[in-house]
Amino acid sequence: MNKIRTGDQVIVLAGRDKGKRGTVSVRVDDSHLVVDGVNVVKKHVRPNPMKGTTGGIVDKTMPIHQSNIAIFNAATGKADRVGIKLLADGKKVRVFKSSGEEIKA
Repeated sequence: MNKIRTGDQVIVLAGRDKGKRGTVSVRVDDSHLVVDGVNVVKKHVRPNPMKGTTGGIVDKTMPIHQSNIAIFNAATGKADRVGIKLLADGKKVRVFKSSGEEIKA
């Protein structure tokens, strides 16, 4: 079970974008995520008349390692860790470690 999923509000813990908040848009692989507005780089793009694209410098959001982000707890306003709790009916749910309340996905 992935502790951080697509659509979660996260906060960056390390790197040049430390402290920024964003929403997870894509999970690239098991350890890298794309977060909106975080780790944005300038990419030089060559024009391609076959595809109809113009050249120039574009902003591109790059993946970030999941160890550098934490889920954002709106109740406390801080970053929090994620735990897994087993319910009575056998389902697994994600909970905040600090409060124990369930994470709404």
